[in-house]
Amino acid sequence: MGGVKAVILVGGPSKGTRFRPLSLDDVPKLLFPIAGKPMIYHHIEACSRVKGITEIILLGFFPENQLSAFIEQSQKELNVPIRYINEVKVLGTAGGLSRYREQILQGNPDYLFVLHSDICCAFPLEDLLNFHIKHKRICTIMGTRIQKEYANQYGCLIRDENTAELIHYAEKPETFVSDMINCGVYCISPSFFDIMAKTTKDLQESLQNVTLDSYPEITKKGFEQGRLRLEQDIFVPLAGTNSIVVYPYVGFWRQIKNAGSPVYCQELYLSHYAKTKPELLAKGDNIIGNVVIHPTATVDPTAKIGPDVYIGPNVKVGKGVRIFHSIILDETEIKGHACILYSIIGWRSEIGFWARIEGVPNYTPFLYSQDKRKGITIIGAGAQANGEIIVSNCIVMPHKQLDRNYCNEIIL
Repeated sequence: MGGVKAVILVGGPSKGTRFRPLSLDDVPKLLFPIAGKPMIYHHIEACSRVKGITEIILLGFFPENQLSAFIEQSQKELNVPIRYINEVKVLGTAGGLSRYREQILQGNPDYLFVLHSDICCAFPLEDLLNFHIKHKRICTIMGTRIQKEYANQYGCLIRDENTAELIHYAEKPETFVSDMINCGVYCISPSFFDIMAKTTKDLQESLQNVTLDSYPEITKKGFEQGRLRLEQDIFVPLAGTNSIVVYPYVGFWRQIKNAGSPVYCQELYLSHYAKTKPELLAKGDNIIGNVVIHPTATVDPTAKIGPDVYIGPNVKVGKGVRIFHSIILDETEIKGHACILYSIIGWRSEIGFWARIEGVPNYTPFLYSQDKRKGITIIGAGAQANGEIIVSNCIVMPHKQLDRNYCNEIIL
């Protein structure tokens, strides 16, 4: 059969808190809308455009019923087979690939893409595939350069500029290693599964005989629980063995970690739409810059919308409303003359007359900064803000009633 497959690592319900309060609703993080489409849709749509693609596999441990409707709809829209492999337990980014090797390699694909779901970029998959074929290694990592001061928050790559070989890999190093980071997008040959199995076996034997100080990135506990991480457990020992090359990507890239990051990622996608899919953007005298408005939303012609705004299904926007750099989710009502800036307004919420909801933007690559003075304001699902109040740089839990001014608070 041959051809190309894609595996998107979607993970599962998080035990952490970084995507709260948005993760407290019934919508899985990977289906959260960014620029009018579910987060994972951007990956799938890019994969569907690759010549010779035979199947897209979502690999993770979300309950299958949470994804089935989205998968069915996307298959029809993009005319590409999509399958969900439901992990029986948390196996890690490489553990799932190893466990379901036979299912993934059904049909004997010539090449496979592996993508993390929590990233935002242009996904130049055709170029990545051509680079992988040209260099004839078992794995190609897509890397990009960012500001030096943020690099150690990611997986850092040292690349031979002549051969493109990965010489050294360090996951979130304590000191500066390189300003080229791992984008979380890979192209692999089927033989990578054999190398991954051998590397795993070698590491398991090594961990029986050496202290963990020899492999600081690797945890023995993880191995004992059957978890295997692609970056730390596989790439670290394979670096410098002439097995992996790095494709230098030049373009926008962000990681989607905390609840505010969709606003920044949306701006990047909307700017990309303006160049590649301008038909998706709203037009009108009241529209400024790049905006997506769902056809079922009602927006008063006196409202000013944009730039960088998404207005979801069945949203109502009243007279004189001002919205920019924000996401307004389904069935929310923004009443007359309210102002929404750098915010996400959750599903079925209500913002009163003349209310002002605003965040304090923090434009850095490391989107889950500890700077509490800056951040997107997040209003949880079903919350209500009274008229004429100001909510600035706050996180609001679902179904809260806001009846006074708030600033720099978490409203439980």
